[in-house]
Amino acid sequence: MQECYTIKHYTAYQCSVGRGNNIATYGCESWTLKHNEETRLDAHEMKRLRRTLRVLWTAKKTNEWVLNKARVNRELLDTVKVRKLAYYGHTMRKQGSCLEKEIMQGTMPGARRRGRPRMAWMDNIKTWTGLPVEESLGVTEDRDKWRKYVHGVATLGSRTAKEQNRTYI
Repeated sequence: MQECYTIKHYTAYQCSVGRGNNIATYGCESWTLKHNEETRLDAHEMKRLRRTLRVLWTAKKTNEWVLNKARVNRELLDTVKVRKLAYYGHTMRKQGSCLEKEIMQGTMPGARRRGRPRMAWMDNIKTWTGLPVEESLGVTEDRDKWRKYVHGVATLGSRTAKEQNRTYI
């Protein structure tokens, strides 16, 4: 009886993943993710999973317990990273002058505002890949190499990409 209960909720979770991820990640290729947004994406995924499994917050169950119960891993943030990195690679492989490519590579003329610099879209790419912009441009030219690199970044977890993905370059 317990096995049937688990399978039923796992199937329900898999069905809700399709709808939930599409809604939660709409347009994620253009997002600039700060630590706060990454935390909120993880919280959203756990809230959706708890609702599917009907685990109330008053039950005082840890996130690890919920993930083990559902037999799944956190994947929403990894999905966002993969989509954003794939979009970056796709745009950088375009031939000729493209407005998207120029915006991603270019800088604004003039002096910046005072204070702490804002996080830019490219800062996520640099952080996740662990590569400088020039080197990442070279890797994106080979589609298969970039695809392997993106897959390695998505499956890293907490370690930096530079430590893990040197074998892909």
